[in-house]
Amino acid sequence: MDKLPQALILEILSRLNDSADVARCRLAWKTFDALSSDLRSINLQCSLERYIRSRSRASDSSSSAQITIPFKRIFLNLVSNLRVVDSVRIGTEKPLRDVSYDDVEDEADDLYLTDGNFVKEWLPRVSGELKSLSVSDFWVQSCWRRSNLLPLVSAYCHNLLKLEVKNAWLSVDNLNPMPNLTSLTLEFIRLDDDNLNELNRCFPSLQVLNLIGVGGLKLPTIHLPNLKTCHWAVSNAPSSLSLIAPNLITLRLECVRPTALYVEAPMLAHFHLALDHADTFVVRRFENLKTLWLECLYIGSLCFKFPLTISVEHLTVDSRKWAKGAAGYSNFTLDKLFTVFPTVSSLCINPSAWSELEACYDPDGWEIRRGRRGLKTFRAYLLLVDPLLTFSSVASVVNQCKVLSEVSLMIHRDVVANVSKGFISRCMNCWPGLEWKWGLWKEGTEDSWITDHISDSTPQIMI
Repeated sequence: MDKLPQALILEILSRLNDSADVARCRLAWKTFDALSSDLRSINLQCSLERYIRSRSRASDSSSSAQITIPFKRIFLNLVSNLRVVDSVRIGTEKPLRDVSYDDVEDEADDLYLTDGNFVKEWLPRVSGELKSLSVSDFWVQSCWRRSNLLPLVSAYCHNLLKLEVKNAWLSVDNLNPMPNLTSLTLEFIRLDDDNLNELNRCFPSLQVLNLIGVGGLKLPTIHLPNLKTCHWAVSNAPSSLSLIAPNLITLRLECVRPTALYVEAPMLAHFHLALDHADTFVVRRFENLKTLWLECLYIGSLCFKFPLTISVEHLTVDSRKWAKGAAGYSNFTLDKLFTVFPTVSSLCINPSAWSELEACYDPDGWEIRRGRRGLKTFRAYLLLVDPLLTFSSVASVVNQCKVLSEVSLMIHRDVVANVSKGFISRCMNCWPGLEWKWGLWKEGTEDSWITDHISDSTPQIMI
């Protein structure tokens, strides 16, 4: 190995995603140690096992207890060894992030990674060339301590392009503008910015924004002229949400039941909207919308808030927690769906929405008067509680949509094999000219295809 070119050795080190592995390699071979200073990235994550081990050894007063090097000291040693740093990722692994404050009251600060004093020890040294920074804090230690991480980053990191912070309480006092930042992710954050005024002012060049579970907001407004992609998930919904982004193309918006929701995004092409209720929800026309995913407690109540929308080509609908016996609350029919979105060429109906359709089944309500000429591909997720009813429902779609060429039906994994086989055989025998695709689905697992591009044979189902 001593004859390997230094460039190749450095390439080997750079392919190690975990900086802890780099540290082990430095101990194993002096050439690794000598060249490691030329690496340009750090990725150090604290595991749950390490946390438990450090706590158990801290409580063991015997001299034989093995010393655990503090996590922060390991990170500082890594930083001090590098000449130039482009990317820093420091945090806690997901199992540790899931530890609740109710499970363990930890008043230590050894994993309080957004601590301003700790950040000031290393950030000035790496800030000159730093392009990407990710800090995933330990919520048990950070939730009751307010951090000035954002002001520090804005003061030192003038070339930063991407910033990600998770599991922390962040202050925006003395926050400076960061005109070069194009991507920002705040996940499970308590933010002292009631209306997002400081975010809008200091990050004007953002093109990607992810706000996932950001609390402390009152009447938040996102107003970013260069924003192109946004994921905004609000768990404890404020009374009003507003988003103004003239260049926004992709939006995923998840909320509970806002009293007011305003979206001004004339270029929007891909929209995923999920909420519980849409009682006071008003939708303006989106002229460029191509892909739409709608999810609501009762999907019909949301679909029909939209005006006639002729631009949508790909549509997915789903109901949240649709319950048997709730049919009286639904007004969801395919005819109404195609009345609102008459030019849809690809339609996907997810499990709860299909159950809602079947629960309200009425042959007259399944008559499709508009849109049936454009539908080419159709997918549905089936429970097959009543195979005859499900077959009638599928037949209503297939018989009316004359240009339909591809049908994908996903059957729940718990359905008895002979019931699934009988249903598949009947469908394929009745419409042999269609391209059928069959698959299995179950909550919490990935879909799996039984077979693909079936023409004249019944697939063998392995359950």
